[in-house]
Amino acid sequence: MAALAALTVPAAAKPKRPAPPTEATAPREAGEPIMAIVSIKSQQVTFYDADGWIFRAPVSTGTTGRETPAGVFALLEKDKDHHSTMYDDAWMPNMQRITWNGVALHGGPLPGYAASHGCVRMPFGFAEKLFDKTRIGMRVIISPNDAEPIAFSHPALFGPKAEAIAAAPARAETFAREAAEAAKTAGEAKQAAETAKRETAALAASLRKLQALKTRADRELASADKSVAAAKTDPAKAKAEELKEKAAAKAAELATQLDAANATAASKPSVAAAKDAAKAAATRKADTAKASTEAKLALEPVSIYISRETQKLYVRRNTHKPAPDGGGEVFDSSIEVPVTIRNPEQPIGTHVFTAVARGDAGLRWTAVTIDDADDAKNALDRITIPQDVLDRIAPTAMPRSSIVISDEPLSAETNYRTEFIAVLANQPQGGFVTRKPTTAVASRDVPDDDDGFGFFSPRNWGAQPAQPVDPRRGGQLVRPVPVQRGWW
Repeated sequence: MAALAALTVPAAAKPKRPAPPTEATAPREAGEPIMAIVSIKSQQVTFYDADGWIFRAPVSTGTTGRETPAGVFALLEKDKDHHSTMYDDAWMPNMQRITWNGVALHGGPLPGYAASHGCVRMPFGFAEKLFDKTRIGMRVIISPNDAEPIAFSHPALFGPKAEAIAAAPARAETFAREAAEAAKTAGEAKQAAETAKRETAALAASLRKLQALKTRADRELASADKSVAAAKTDPAKAKAEELKEKAAAKAAELATQLDAANATAASKPSVAAAKDAAKAAATRKADTAKASTEAKLALEPVSIYISRETQKLYVRRNTHKPAPDGGGEVFDSSIEVPVTIRNPEQPIGTHVFTAVARGDAGLRWTAVTIDDADDAKNALDRITIPQDVLDRIAPTAMPRSSIVISDEPLSAETNYRTEFIAVLANQPQGGFVTRKPTTAVASRDVPDDDDGFGFFSPRNWGAQPAQPVDPRRGGQLVRPVPVQRGWW
């Protein structure tokens, strides 16, 4: 009877299945994309500029066992005509990479459900349209559920200063000039130290040779003097006197040469002094290069990541320098400090705060939450960012700057060629853990550039296991893998 009753329910009363996502463009002029949000639940990607959504399209994320990881990413590399090195040279047109172990956005077939090996497939035409509109470092958020940026304000968000922003370009130019001069001086001082070392060694050898010749001449003079005294006949005495005069002249000449060589040696700067000068010049070179780097980076959007797991705050900015191994760009990672989190034993969720544009009060911000263990406002309320960090980055903060707060540690995929990569441990991520981690790059492969971007070192960046799966926040254990710690 229950089954019969169900059959008699009017069609209009039955719950409707959500309409499948369709490709769409906002009815306004689109600005530069600031972020993309992929919803695994809705199988949809939405790109946003400073004023809201601009492009939407259906996607196909990872299938069961090869799920696309949910978390926080950024564009690392773009390849118009990419072919997979993992899956039989599969064509992945308009590829936009978000991890170095092979997760990317790209054009591909869309069967209407999750079907990829971990990547995010977009419609071919849509992927082509978006390819030239995005830039390296653009935020990509992959959410297990539907998520969107909402307008947000909070006293803890960066408050830039107009005078600092106005002075930043001239400051960067001044420091760059000082760094170049210091590098030139350091090079000259190093060369002078090497020249002093060579000249000192050559002069010491010459002095030793002259001293040996002078000693020999003195012996010959003494011998000639004895011969004069021992001569018995006038011819023998005359001959002895002649030999004595020659020996005396030779000894005198060598004595003059030896005195001149000693005077020259005394006038030369010591090797120790030249080395000290070179060391001081090298120190100034390093200091000015670091100052130049800081000044240049002040012209770039800044990203902060705060991890409840590690109780640390990390700062990154794109240097726009090509990576030494030919893939992507180098991200500066010179700031990593402890951070105070109130009630650190309580989950905080994962929240992305983004400065989308300049406003009357400084910057206009949005917030995206993809794991709401705590709400966005409470998450910021619980964080105390060190004042010295704020003093370094807040005065010149600009649009596209961001703060990410999460329970998660940074993934081991985070390295010198990435911004921040953090994966939600309470979500399936088969398409992430089954891939090989990024290969470590030897520190000798990273150039120590004169402009200062070489002062960081990837010495400790190695291939690590992928992000762990953790049943935190009351979730169920999914696809357990060995627990890892980040490279810090």
